[in-house]
Amino acid sequence: MKSLVLAEKPSVAREIARVLGCKQPHKHYFEGSKYIVTWALGHLIELKMPEDYDPKYKTWRLEDLPIIPQQMGLNIIRKTSHQFRAIANVAKRTDIKDCIIATDAGREGELVARWILKKLNWKKPILRLWISSQTDKAIRDGFKDLKPGKRFDHLYQSAICRAEADWLIGLNVTRALTTKYNDPLSAGRVQTPTLAMIIDREKEIQKFVPKPYWTIHANIGSLSASWEQNGEKRIFSKETAKHIYEKLKNKQAAILSIERKKKKEQQPLPYDLTELQQDANKRFGFSAKKTLTVLQRLYEHHKLVTYPRTDSRYLTSDMESTMFDRLKAMASSYKDEIGPLLSDRGKVNARQVFNNEKVTDHHAIIPTEEPLHMNKLSEDERKLYDLIARRFLALFYPVYEYETVHAVFRIGEETLTAREIVVVNAGFRKVLGKNDDGRGKKQLSSLMKGQTFTLHELELKEALTEPPLRYSEADILSQMEKYGLGTPATRADIIERLVETEAVERKNGRFYPTKKGKQLIELVNEELKSPELTAQWEKELEAIARGKGDPKAFLQNIRKQTEHLVSEIKQSDRTYLAHNLTGSTCPECGSFLKERATKEGRMLVCSNMECRFRKHKDPKLSKRRCPQCKKRMEIHEGKAGVYFQCRSCNVVEKAEEKKTAAINRKDRALLQKYSPENDSFGTSLGELLKQALEKKDS
Repeated sequence: MKSLVLAEKPSVAREIARVLGCKQPHKHYFEGSKYIVTWALGHLIELKMPEDYDPKYKTWRLEDLPIIPQQMGLNIIRKTSHQFRAIANVAKRTDIKDCIIATDAGREGELVARWILKKLNWKKPILRLWISSQTDKAIRDGFKDLKPGKRFDHLYQSAICRAEADWLIGLNVTRALTTKYNDPLSAGRVQTPTLAMIIDREKEIQKFVPKPYWTIHANIGSLSASWEQNGEKRIFSKETAKHIYEKLKNKQAAILSIERKKKKEQQPLPYDLTELQQDANKRFGFSAKKTLTVLQRLYEHHKLVTYPRTDSRYLTSDMESTMFDRLKAMASSYKDEIGPLLSDRGKVNARQVFNNEKVTDHHAIIPTEEPLHMNKLSEDERKLYDLIARRFLALFYPVYEYETVHAVFRIGEETLTAREIVVVNAGFRKVLGKNDDGRGKKQLSSLMKGQTFTLHELELKEALTEPPLRYSEADILSQMEKYGLGTPATRADIIERLVETEAVERKNGRFYPTKKGKQLIELVNEELKSPELTAQWEKELEAIARGKGDPKAFLQNIRKQTEHLVSEIKQSDRTYLAHNLTGSTCPECGSFLKERATKEGRMLVCSNMECRFRKHKDPKLSKRRCPQCKKRMEIHEGKAGVYFQCRSCNVVEKAEEKKTAAINRKDRALLQKYSPENDSFGTSLGELLKQALEKKDS
């Protein structure tokens, strides 16, 4: 008898199959003496759409809302139905004794597998592989310690509640807004409060009125000091600033007090996903989505880091015995940093990192025991791995010790202050590249109370107060974490959704609300804008996952909330004007056309929701270059067929000239699509296609 192993992706299935010795490759699975390893392609099953309950819902109508099925049903996703059918065929085999769920060890991974099993009407035992890294050792150890599937029933219930809540609220509110105001308007229980935060910040900026202020700086001996009173260095009256400046001119300054404090800074804890996304955004300008994509590759493909979608920054106590092996695996690229640590057998100085109570489903993101080969990583992968590695190495170094020195100088009735930090022991900052901060000059350390100095090079500076900055990706992630909006795994997609629906724009790493977004937030229900309401829902979902919440009560509440939200929109007397309406009319129905920015360039689309007319506003650019000016040529279709034209030089070329090259490109694309490296397909089909192409070319 054999176990059916269900992985989330082909690449993961391939690695599990290799470790388990499943050497017989098939189109949709790998087989061995004890295991058959197959895979999903992400979600193969989804919640039924409204039209699956009643064909009338294919047409969006306000009067049909809210759509609240008594019992939510499941559908096989048509695009990937071939893989589901393959799994179903394997599952029917009489030599299959149980199923081992090997999807991602988290809420969504559980849902991916359980929905497949539910659609299969699976009755046999279920076991769970729960691992935090994809190394061979982790996979082998995980299969030796499989968990009963029942242990994760609460996690599955939480995942169902999340999916149904998003469907009920997101779908109904989006349909209500779209049909009421005749424009695609997207809303949801997480994306709407996130948009509200971006718009609230924009309002702060628009209301802000800059105020002039002045600061006074002086050199006292070799020291730089600033005027200060009650902790405030700014003076908001020009007359007062000039008066103080005149009083200080050419005066003697006496040291009124010197305060020295010795301080220690503890080692930072390893990364969870959200903090890693924040730092990658600040350091490299990575979007949250990009960070997660690169991190997933480090985890799945290179096996160099542990499970990415974690909300914990702690490690379990049993991991202490693995620290030495992790250091050895990294040593080739961090010789100077790791050399001294190996002689100490990898002793962790930051003992606070080991805390079983603060590790939920997964521990912090740290390097694995997989040998590191930096030359095999892309530039982005190296950058992200280095962040994770250095934060991990900081755990083995001593605390950062420093001394703060605060000197207060008295000149008549006024005071000037000078501060400095003196590094006593750089500690973990050596490995983080923050060992000195450029402030360890020890100029104040030798000063004594009562000493006098001549005040010279006095300077009066004028400046304006500045408005708060618009949110960066790191700021948004921080706010989402603060209010419990979404999970580490979903926040990146929420941000991208706001951009895709044209509610916000990303400019120079900052988020700007669009005219559409500003109007949308005025139309949306007050409750849906509230981060507190969404945070409460997330807490309830987490409680359900821990077995301390009531899934039925949660979904009943969501249904009531959906009815209330739709009712409010129906009764609203607010108005909306599409921001992108043009003066041109649709040639098919006569409605005004709207201009939209798409990946294909600017498009003109009909404002009538029932009309599908759309056309390019600007001619589509091809990849062909003009032979004279080398600019990309426009692509057109005329009576003689497709042709290319350079608008500047008026050079015209027929498309047929490149037909052979195009066919070759298609062949290469097919070969790549069906190759073993591609996550979506098995090995044998790729080999067959490769042979077929080789025969054709010969």
